[in-house]
Amino acid sequence: MSADGRFAPSPTGPLHLSGLRTALVAWLMARAQGARFLVRIEDLDPQRSRREFEEQQLADLRMLGINWDAPPVRQSERTALYAEAVAQLHEMGRLYPCFCTRAEVREAASAPHSELPEGAYPGTCGRLPAAVAARRIEQGDRFAVRVRAQAEQITFEDRLLGRFGQVVDDFVVVRADGVHAYQLAVVVDDAAQGIGEVVRGADLVASTPRQILLQRLLGLPTPGYTHVPLVLGPSGERLAKRDGGATLADRDEPASATLALLAHSLGLAAERAHVNTASELLNEFDPESIPRMEFKVDEALQP
Repeated sequence: MSADGRFAPSPTGPLHLSGLRTALVAWLMARAQGARFLVRIEDLDPQRSRREFEEQQLADLRMLGINWDAPPVRQSERTALYAEAVAQLHEMGRLYPCFCTRAEVREAASAPHSELPEGAYPGTCGRLPAAVAARRIEQGDRFAVRVRAQAEQITFEDRLLGRFGQVVDDFVVVRADGVHAYQLAVVVDDAAQGIGEVVRGADLVASTPRQILLQRLLGLPTPGYTHVPLVLGPSGERLAKRDGGATLADRDEPASATLALLAHSLGLAAERAHVNTASELLNEFDPESIPRMEFKVDEALQP
């Protein structure tokens, strides 16, 4: 496959250092191989997505010298593609309606299951007789749409984290409010945009087996995966706004200073080095040398 990369933020708030660091790695990986780099706005959630956050996120990327090769696309404008994928899965008999409330899902996921990982949905509604499910739909009961994963074991090789695998549960592809789920949308979009290397935060690694299953069912290529360890705050927990200095706007310093911090976290610059723009890091960048451990922002490095 190609080495084309992407960064796909959700416009639900400003980008934190972890997101900026991941975007930088994704950009460096693509540019170091002479590949395209794209930005996709994952704004499917109408309740939380805001255009002002989108504009701020794009501005932050530009301030670091991260550019892209085509206008950013928005998932909210691509729902017809997702509907086609859902129809294809339906024709294959791999979907079923799930009427479980959130409380019922939590209760079902907390029960012991011999094959499924902890917290997985055990397919409760998948065992409903078709006539019962049809009657509930006819009477107006709310339902999500889940994939029959058939407890398939999916394993893949991550560039940073190594071999990762797990049994896939029956996951949601259409939410009860009719919104297409992230797992489906990201698979359709990566294939449609020709993405060959998915670079994203390590907190998303557990979703990858589900996405690979969808790729196989839909006959789509599987890209390479690089899950970048997160940035931690002084407490050792995931960096949050309460820690201060978590976003570019929070940091009382030029964007170049934050870029230098991110470069240092990746082993591309000495501490407190002067880095004006991301392109200055390309000559030193080696994908194999990306740190495998989280980067902790010490109090001394906070502005």
